[in-house]
Amino acid sequence: MRDSRNVFHLAVPCIDLDEAYDFYVTGLGCKLARRYKDRITVDFFGDQLVCHKYPEKTTKDSELEMYPRHAGITFYDKNHFDDLIALVGSRKLKYYEKPFVRFEGAAEEHHSFFLIDPSNNLLEFKYYKDSRMMY
Repeated sequence: MRDSRNVFHLAVPCIDLDEAYDFYVTGLGCKLARRYKDRITVDFFGDQLVCHKYPEKTTKDSELEMYPRHAGITFYDKNHFDDLIALVGSRKLKYYEKPFVRFEGAAEEHHSFFLIDPSNNLLEFKYYKDSRMMY
């Protein structure tokens, strides 16, 4: 069981720290926790996301696929999910896949969308109609 004082940590490759800052902090509204010459750490909806500058292994030209490599947030509250969609629209962030419903009519029905960060990392945001399906 997760203790609410613990946070999940995810590190992703980053081509440009300024672009990552603009996307996560200015765009998504995440709080900057730390910035060093080779990384930024942000409060990503209550968890820790670290964007490590690693341009030699990261390209914007690689072919993107949602599965299996992506990370994201599953919202418990539909209003928070909808608020994020509105924020993404108002700040004109780039969708990989616009909002859609997956498994419609099934127990695991959920609303979802994918964004692309400036280093081609895919982020999924979703909300399950039945909160028991979150795990």
